[in-house]
Parts: sequence; structure tokens; C-alpha cells
Amino acid sequence: MSDGVEAIIKNTKRARETLDSSGTAPLSKKTPKKPAIQVAWKPLLSDWGMGAIIPVATLVLWQLAGSTGLVSATFLPTPLSIARAFTDLLVTGELTHHLGVSMGRAGIGFLIGGVLGLLFGVLTGLFRSVEYVLDPSVQVLRLVPHLAIAPLIILWFGFGEMSKVVIIMTGSFFPLYINTFMGIRNVDNKLFEVARVLGFSPYQQLRRLILPAALPGILLGLRLSLAVAWIGLVVAELIGSQSGIGFLINEAKQNSNTEVVFVGIIIFAIVGKLIDSLFRIIERKFLFWRDSYEG
Repeated sequence: MSDGVEAIIKNTKRARETLDSSGTAPLSKKTPKKPAIQVAWKPLLSDWGMGAIIPVATLVLWQLAGSTGLVSATFLPTPLSIARAFTDLLVTGELTHHLGVSMGRAGIGFLIGGVLGLLFGVLTGLFRSVEYVLDPSVQVLRLVPHLAIAPLIILWFGFGEMSKVVIIMTGSFFPLYINTFMGIRNVDNKLFEVARVLGFSPYQQLRRLILPAALPGILLGLRLSLAVAWIGLVVAELIGSQSGIGFLINEAKQNSNTEVVFVGIIIFAIVGKLIDSLFRIIERKFLFWRDSYEG
């Protein structure tokens, strides 16, 4: 019998003796791996649990205060009554109709304003002459609040869809313009030296150097532009509209239907949060290669 076979027999005997003496099998050096899904979802569920403490506690205290009569139902309806109003609007299809109209307005205004903001930001970031001509005027207009310019836009364009799109467009233009401009201007000069050594053409510098380096600022501008566009939508629909979530809130206010007012506010908050979360996913997809990214 060879030495290798004898060694296997000896190891088997030792394992049996260990099993007989302890009643359990010896522990393996390699611990079994947990499923990847469990590892990924555990910290996420933990974060959601911690983040839900304050909202859940607020809802419970809110419901108790309304049920016991400590707070007037007209002034502050209970969460259950708001949920019933939400269900009624959802069943009748009124909520989906108004939400679809609002999303369409916000999308068109954001698309036009975002494209213009990105284009102007790239031009002012790349060319000093364009900056000297364009940037001072843009900075002056940027400081004009939505509420100040909205009546003028309605006076020019009326109460139709055009005025609402213009209000949303003006709000979504400036954040993307500013962040694109700053992102391009903050590109490290050493990268341009490397581009000259490699013989990059102007187009290659823009595509392979400038835009990737400015991408964090551009994506931040997109998030801020969409948030401001959503706020502009509220302003546009509250001032004058025949449909949309803002119109739903305004109509409920005139009818003293506080539950529907809260439904509209919650819809604005939830949709805004979902859109912001979508852009965070986009950031993770496009910025994973950066060592400094911690999204």
C-alpha cells in the first residue's frame, strides 16, 4: 500500500474519532457563502427600516390626534381619510388623468429647457468669447424667481399649454447651464496636455476628454433641472390650468376638500422622489469608474 493511501486512511480515522468524541462533524475551513440576493438586500432593508421610523411614527401620532378629536378634520384630515380620497380618485380615473397631463407638461418643458441649457453650457464652457457675450445676461435672468416671471409669461402666452411649458422650460434651463459650464471649466489642465501629446483632434478632446470629465457636473445639473422643472409645474398649474395635479389641488382648495389637497401634495412628493431616485441610478451607471464617486 502506497504512502498516499496510508495518509488518506489515517486522516479518515482521525475524522471519525473527532466525530465520535464531539458528536458533531469538524467545522470546515470555508464557511458557506450567503446568497448574493440576501447580502445585497440586507443593508438596503436595514436602511429603509431606519428611514421609516420617523414617517411611521408621524402617521401613527397623526391618526391618533385626528381620531381622538385633538385636531380638526377640516384643518388636518387623518391619514385614513386621505387614503380613502386617494382610492376614490384612483378608481374613478381622475388621478391618473391629471397625473398624466402633469407628467407630459413637465417632460416637454424639461426636454426643451434641458437641451438648451446643455448646449449653452457647453458653448460658454468651451469658448471665452461666448461666455463674455452670453453669461452676464443668463446670470441676470437666473436670479428672477418663478413667481415673478410667471404672470408675465401668462400675459404673453395666455392660459394655454404654451405658457405652462415656457414656465417649466425657464426653470429647467438654468441649473443644467450652470453645472455644465462649471463642469467644463473645472477639467484638469493636465488632461489637455495629455490630449495634445496623443494628438487628439478638437472633436476627440470633446468626446473623450472634456465631456467625460465634466459628466459629474452635467448629471448634477440634470437632477437639479428636473427638480426645478417639477416645482415650475406646480407654479404653472396653480396659477391657471384646467387639468393636472396643480389644478386638482386648486379645485379642492376652492371646495374646502382638504383630503384631496393632501393627495395632490403627496403625489407631487412621491413622483419627485421617484424621478430623483431614477437619476441616482443613472449616476451610478455612468460614474462607477470614478475613484471619488461614492453614490
